[in-house]
Amino acid sequence: MARRHRTPLTVLALVSSILPLFALPAQASPAPPVNSCGEPGFDPAVEPPDPDAPQLPRIDIPPVVKIPLPYPELVPVPVPGPAPDNTRVPQEPLPADPCADPCPDLGLATGAPDALPGGSSGSSGSSGSSGSAGSSGSSSYLPRVELDPQPETIPIPVPGAPGAPVPPAPPRENPPFEPGTVTARPPAPAVGDVELVSQLTGPGSENRTDARWAVHGTDLGIVWETRPGEVALAFGDTFGLEWTPPGGAGGDWRSNVLAFSRDTDLADGLTIDAMVQDSPCHAAEILDARHVKNFETTVIPTSGFAIGDRQYLSYMSVRRWSVVPGMWYTNHGGIAYSDDHGQTWTKDPHARWDNVFGLGRFQVATMVPHGDHVYMFGTPNGRVGSVGLARVPVDDVLNPSAYQYWVHDRWMPVFEQLATPLADGAASELSVRFDVGRGRWQMSYLEPIAGEIVLRESDSPQGAWSDAATLVRTADYPKAYGGFMHPWSHGADLYFTVSEWDSYNVYLMRARLN
Repeated sequence: MARRHRTPLTVLALVSSILPLFALPAQASPAPPVNSCGEPGFDPAVEPPDPDAPQLPRIDIPPVVKIPLPYPELVPVPVPGPAPDNTRVPQEPLPADPCADPCPDLGLATGAPDALPGGSSGSSGSSGSSGSAGSSGSSSYLPRVELDPQPETIPIPVPGAPGAPVPPAPPRENPPFEPGTVTARPPAPAVGDVELVSQLTGPGSENRTDARWAVHGTDLGIVWETRPGEVALAFGDTFGLEWTPPGGAGGDWRSNVLAFSRDTDLADGLTIDAMVQDSPCHAAEILDARHVKNFETTVIPTSGFAIGDRQYLSYMSVRRWSVVPGMWYTNHGGIAYSDDHGQTWTKDPHARWDNVFGLGRFQVATMVPHGDHVYMFGTPNGRVGSVGLARVPVDDVLNPSAYQYWVHDRWMPVFEQLATPLADGAASELSVRFDVGRGRWQMSYLEPIAGEIVLRESDSPQGAWSDAATLVRTADYPKAYGGFMHPWSHGADLYFTVSEWDSYNVYLMRARLN
């Protein structure tokens, strides 16, 4: 950032955290992409300019501006909460005809939902406004202002049914202070062509997740190898048949769902073979959430990894979303595990990092096993924090007292807030992997100030990390976020998933690294 700017960095970060969620209205509305079954999907790329359109973008003035007027709503919340519903049904073989309805008796509709604002069904690049009905770029009238009463939940904890007994805490560890090595800073990755390979989820995707698993809208797509020849994909807040764009909202809400894939040829897309189901053709919520605003709005996975036959998920418990787009407040970051190959999960009651006074450094964690340790890269809640690093012996993943934090040039058993930032600037939605073929670490994330998904590299987890290279610009893919790398990327091909807010679905992309 140039020194001539006098605006405080925190203000810039707060303002720019909105950038991935806003874009100018599209000037053209080409036909949406269509899958092999003739179902229209969504194109997250910015639409090409219409040569017949005015040179300056039209400014639409809505006829009505609604001002939120919160009022208190007392909501009793039982503590402890109900036990998770671990009902599971096996995945039946998908129909031989990929366009056939896998559950015709359920009547799950397919096809693109209602049109996105600012274009035809499946088009992208809208401004995220309330639409342009009744507005005009040359209008001189003032919009009508209305108050919009909205309940503001005030959770009231009340005694709940006795829950399962909490297992004893792991023994207190006292890891040593150990010197570390800061490796030489490598050059920034040379990113060549970047292309969208396919739409992974939602109406119009080849995976037809809407018809097969009632996944109409979802995001993230965090990928990890569960065992040789198979990867899992963890998705965030997921909506079913009643979902309509733009954004993540609607009926049949599940805070998270989990899919599996054995597709090794990613050049033509990624095939989802199965999802964890709680009923036929319905993806299950694998990590339970209370779904109570200001208490626990949702629980979102942040990374996944496997050690032996046990699967792990790091997650964040979101207390509430902020009125500032791209910001949120967490209760804690934690770790869950599964011993039945991802069908059911246990949120470990002790493996958690509480967000004390909103200062937690590892609320949004990305965890990578490597050698004798598991490395935990983390950021605070929201999109304005820097990346910190910790490590723990493989056998002590669920014991927070066994973690050492990277502070300057040492591994130290200190408070997490002391962890040294690994790179300048803010980071969100981290993804980290070790490229075995090149012997180099890679880190991708959304850089909210620049409005870019970027890539850095290093010869060690603690760095020094290279300068950032751009993978995706929100100028090209409006409202894009995420950027989770596929572990089977190799050679010059880096595959990663990207989410787009308006269409609220996940895409596979490929970058050529020169």
